[in-house]
Amino acid sequence: MATRMKMDLLTAVEQIVELAKESQLSKEFFRKADKYIKYVSNKLELTKEQSVMISLFINRSDDDRILIRELSKDVNCSTIRILRYLKDIDELEKKELIRCCRERRCSISYRVPYDVIEAFKRDEKYVPKKCTNLTCVELFGELEEIFELRNDNEITFDAMSQKIHSLLEDNSQLLFTKAIKQYGWEYMEEEMMLLLLFCHLYVNNNDNNVRFHDLDFLYDNKRTWNRVKNQLAGGRHVLLIEDIIEYNNDDGMLDRESFRMTRKAKDEFFPELDLSNRTYNDQRKDIVKCEKIAEKQLFYDKNIQAQIDELSQLLDNVHYQKVHSRMKDSGFRCGFTCLFYGAPGTGKTETVLQLARLTGRDIMQVNISQIKSCWVGESEKNIKGLFDNYRELVKKSVVTPILLFNEADAIINKRMEGAQSAVNKMENSIQNIILQEMENLDGILIATTNLAGNMDKAFERRFLYKIKFERPTLEARMSIWHTMMPTLEEDVILTLATKYDFSGGQIENIARHYAINSILHGQSDNIIKVLFSYCDSERLETNGKKRIGF
Repeated sequence: MATRMKMDLLTAVEQIVELAKESQLSKEFFRKADKYIKYVSNKLELTKEQSVMISLFINRSDDDRILIRELSKDVNCSTIRILRYLKDIDELEKKELIRCCRERRCSISYRVPYDVIEAFKRDEKYVPKKCTNLTCVELFGELEEIFELRNDNEITFDAMSQKIHSLLEDNSQLLFTKAIKQYGWEYMEEEMMLLLLFCHLYVNNNDNNVRFHDLDFLYDNKRTWNRVKNQLAGGRHVLLIEDIIEYNNDDGMLDRESFRMTRKAKDEFFPELDLSNRTYNDQRKDIVKCEKIAEKQLFYDKNIQAQIDELSQLLDNVHYQKVHSRMKDSGFRCGFTCLFYGAPGTGKTETVLQLARLTGRDIMQVNISQIKSCWVGESEKNIKGLFDNYRELVKKSVVTPILLFNEADAIINKRMEGAQSAVNKMENSIQNIILQEMENLDGILIATTNLAGNMDKAFERRFLYKIKFERPTLEARMSIWHTMMPTLEEDVILTLATKYDFSGGQIENIARHYAINSILHGQSDNIIKVLFSYCDSERLETNGKKRIGF
């Protein structure tokens, strides 16, 4: 007599996904899967169509960029057929079961939030958390999450505005909320959201130097942002008129592209917060604090290890200060510039993190995509503002921080000769600014790249240290496998390391794939077979594609 399957959300989803293969989402599929679809529908209060769509998304929940065409492949149908379910997918987004990323000039992609996966594991309906009776500190934590979603293009301006208004309504007891509401700007949505963004940047990031590139993610419409930007630069914006923000000063001159909240506004909006004893970079999102970097063992060949050890010794603060002073006294440039180059996944980025941890240095990360504004002229201002911010950070830091240009291929490649288009001229202008800043640097700059062969010679000359990261040897691969999956037998590790010439980043991807699959479906009876399938998939998926260094 067959054992009756115990029904829960993951079981129902698994059966729906299995029956959906090759089904093209036909009527016959819905008939065969009806029992499982009904279970998901009743449990989550969804329609049958929505239940099928969330099942397909859950099946790909280990991917944070799920594309519509990938769902169509899963059920062997045309992309157009999946597009017929877009209204159902939109409803899943409204219920916060999935997140949608609407990147500019890129395809729309989706991801399943971790909290949703956890609810499915518990066989529970996911309910977005209710944020009532929060402290002011907790409210700003929620605001930070909402603005991060907007910055990542995972919610629209209208959705962001709705979430923020609900948050304020649910916490109307706070003095901050009352102070915001007294301006009566409910009908001026753009201005209200900009005000709250300034409050977030000050409280959560301790940012008293807010520039246009810190604000341009807020609005969906470029025309709206252009108008707001002109009002800010021209002194006509309501936040300037109401004395809520003001321009910063640069050697006694007003900088009309740099803003801070006024003392009046800080006193008025934040009486519930103790902000008096914070250091400049305590909570800035572009700062990685050295004490928060997790220790991680890396494996290099002897030549690379020797270079890393030398650089680590140089960046030790005692040695750094000594060398820095002597270089300055001798009339040499006193900035330290380093280039880490090599294949993706060979440990370039993680090496920077571990050097920072070992030498007690914070890292200021550069978001290259944010610097490259779509508005001609803004990018040059952004890059100048970036180095201005780094100089300010160096002045306020006891130990000189590291300025990290991660995956810098797009800005250190060969300059365009005889550039005619506005875009090419802008690219050249950005590179010229960076080259000049590297000449005058008084600090530590590290850049990582996968494509050193295309680097402009002017940049090559300005990097004092250049370290090439090779793919790991067999012995190193075995060590990485053992570190990532310590429960594997030695003979399995040897087989994997011998058969697959993977980088550390690729091995980590496979280990993460296996861990996620184990969480969703339990431990496999045949670990080796599963790992081989992931290895083969990784080898195919990464053929010709770039990956971030591990």
